[in-house]
Amino acid sequence: MAKILVVEDEQSLERIFTLNLARRGHSVAEAGSVADAEALIMAADPPFDLVLLDINLPDRPGWDLLRDWHARVQRQNRPPPRVIIVTAVRPTPERIQMFAPDAVLVKPFPIDVLLRLIDRVLNATQPEVSALTEDLYG
Repeated sequence: MAKILVVEDEQSLERIFTLNLARRGHSVAEAGSVADAEALIMAADPPFDLVLLDINLPDRPGWDLLRDWHARVQRQNRPPPRVIIVTAVRPTPERIQMFAPDAVLVKPFPIDVLLRLIDRVLNATQPEVSALTEDLYG
Protein backbone atom coordinates (compact mmCIF):
# COMPACT_ATOMS: atom_id res chain seq x y z
CA MET A 1 0.00 0.00 0.00
CA ALA A 2 0.95 3.67 -0.05
CA LYS A 3 3.03 5.82 2.25
CA ILE A 4 0.87 8.87 3.05
CA LEU A 5 1.57 12.10 4.93
CA VAL A 6 -1.44 13.81 6.51
CA VAL A 7 -0.78 17.52 7.12
CA GLU A 8 -3.74 18.75 9.16
CA ASP A 9 -3.79 20.94 12.28
CA GLU A 10 -7.31 19.97 13.37
CA GLN A 11 -6.52 16.93 15.51
CA SER A 12 -9.92 15.28 15.21
CA LEU A 13 -9.75 15.36 11.39
CA GLU A 14 -6.13 14.21 11.40
CA ARG A 15 -7.11 11.26 13.58
CA ILE A 16 -10.10 10.33 11.38
CA PHE A 17 -7.97 10.47 8.22
CA THR A 18 -5.15 8.47 9.81
CA LEU A 19 -7.35 5.74 11.28
CA ASN A 20 -9.25 5.23 8.03
CA LEU A 21 -6.08 5.14 5.94
CA ALA A 22 -4.34 2.74 8.33
CA ARG A 23 -7.36 0.42 8.22
CA ARG A 24 -6.93 0.28 4.46
CA GLY A 25 -3.33 -0.82 4.89
CA HIS A 26 -1.55 2.47 4.21
CA SER A 27 1.47 3.64 6.16
CA VAL A 28 0.54 7.05 7.59
CA ALA A 29 2.57 9.86 9.13
CA GLU A 30 0.97 12.93 10.69
CA ALA A 31 2.00 16.58 10.84
CA GLY A 32 0.11 19.48 12.37
CA SER A 33 2.20 22.27 10.87
CA VAL A 34 4.39 23.10 7.89
CA ALA A 35 7.52 22.78 10.06
CA ASP A 36 6.53 19.28 11.22
CA ALA A 37 5.69 18.26 7.65
CA GLU A 38 9.02 19.54 6.34
CA ALA A 39 10.91 17.52 8.94
CA LEU A 40 8.99 14.35 8.03
CA ILE A 41 9.46 14.93 4.30
CA MET A 42 13.22 15.45 4.70
CA ALA A 43 13.55 12.25 6.76
CA ALA A 44 11.28 10.11 4.56
CA ASP A 45 13.08 7.27 2.83
CA PRO A 46 11.47 6.24 0.58
CA PRO A 47 9.55 9.45 -0.09
CA PHE A 48 5.83 9.75 0.53
CA ASP A 49 3.52 8.51 -2.22
CA LEU A 50 0.84 11.04 -1.36
CA VAL A 51 0.31 14.09 0.83
CA LEU A 52 -3.07 15.21 2.17
CA LEU A 53 -2.41 18.90 2.68
CA ASP A 54 -4.49 21.41 4.61
CA ILE A 55 -3.83 25.00 3.54
CA ASN A 56 -4.61 26.94 6.71
CA LEU A 57 -1.93 25.72 9.11
CA PRO A 58 -0.78 27.42 12.33
CA ASP A 59 2.77 28.35 11.29
CA ARG A 60 2.57 28.94 7.52
CA PRO A 61 0.18 28.27 4.66
CA GLY A 62 0.29 24.80 3.13
CA TRP A 63 1.08 26.51 -0.19
CA ASP A 64 4.55 27.32 1.23
CA LEU A 65 5.20 23.64 1.88
CA LEU A 66 4.10 22.74 -1.62
CA ARG A 67 6.22 25.50 -3.19
CA ASP A 68 9.35 24.41 -1.27
CA TRP A 69 8.75 20.73 -2.02
CA HIS A 70 8.28 21.34 -5.75
CA ALA A 71 11.52 23.34 -5.86
CA ARG A 72 13.40 20.58 -4.02
CA VAL A 73 12.24 17.75 -6.27
CA GLN A 74 12.99 19.84 -9.37
CA ARG A 75 16.58 20.31 -8.19
CA GLN A 76 16.79 16.56 -7.57
CA ASN A 77 15.23 15.84 -10.98
CA ARG A 78 12.40 13.80 -9.44
CA PRO A 79 8.68 13.93 -10.16
CA PRO A 80 6.61 16.21 -7.91
CA PRO A 81 4.69 14.61 -5.07
CA ARG A 82 1.09 13.49 -5.41
CA VAL A 83 -0.95 15.99 -3.42
CA ILE A 84 -4.59 16.27 -2.45
CA ILE A 85 -5.44 19.69 -1.05
CA VAL A 86 -7.94 19.32 1.80
CA THR A 87 -9.18 22.77 2.76
CA ALA A 88 -12.11 24.72 4.19
CA VAL A 89 -11.63 27.51 1.65
CA ARG A 90 -11.86 26.77 -2.08
CA PRO A 91 -8.56 27.78 -3.72
CA THR A 92 -8.58 30.20 -6.62
CA PRO A 93 -8.13 28.79 -10.12
CA GLU A 94 -4.79 30.64 -10.25
CA ARG A 95 -3.51 28.79 -7.14
CA ILE A 96 -4.64 25.47 -8.54
CA GLN A 97 -2.89 26.16 -11.83
CA MET A 98 0.28 27.37 -10.08
CA PHE A 99 0.64 24.37 -7.76
CA ALA A 100 -1.11 21.70 -9.86
CA PRO A 101 -2.34 19.45 -7.05
CA ASP A 102 -3.76 16.10 -8.08
CA ALA A 103 -7.08 17.06 -6.51
CA VAL A 104 -8.79 19.57 -4.25
CA LEU A 105 -11.36 18.54 -1.67
CA VAL A 106 -13.30 21.27 0.13
CA LYS A 107 -14.34 20.61 3.75
CA PRO A 108 -16.70 19.33 5.00
CA PHE A 109 -16.94 16.07 3.08
CA PRO A 110 -17.83 12.44 3.83
CA ILE A 111 -14.79 10.26 4.59
CA ASP A 112 -15.73 7.82 1.82
CA VAL A 113 -15.33 10.66 -0.71
CA LEU A 114 -11.77 11.23 0.51
CA LEU A 115 -10.97 7.50 0.40
CA ARG A 116 -12.29 7.16 -3.19
CA LEU A 117 -10.29 10.23 -4.21
CA ILE A 118 -7.12 8.82 -2.65
CA ASP A 119 -7.61 5.55 -4.56
CA ARG A 120 -8.15 7.51 -7.79
CA VAL A 121 -5.02 9.63 -7.32
CA LEU A 122 -2.80 6.71 -6.27
CA ASN A 123 -3.95 4.62 -9.24
CA ALA A 124 -3.61 7.39 -11.83
CA THR A 125 -0.73 7.04 -14.25
CA GLN A 126 -0.46 10.79 -14.82
CA PRO A 127 -1.12 13.48 -12.20
CA GLU A 128 -4.05 15.66 -13.18
CA VAL A 129 -6.13 18.16 -11.29
CA SER A 130 -9.54 16.75 -10.45
CA ALA A 131 -12.57 18.88 -11.13
CA LEU A 132 -12.79 19.77 -7.44
CA THR A 133 -14.21 16.28 -6.85
CA GLU A 134 -17.91 17.05 -7.37
CA ASP A 135 -18.15 13.80 -9.36
CA LEU A 136 -17.07 11.75 -6.30
CA TYR A 137 -20.19 12.61 -4.33
CA GLY A 138 -22.36 10.10 -6.20
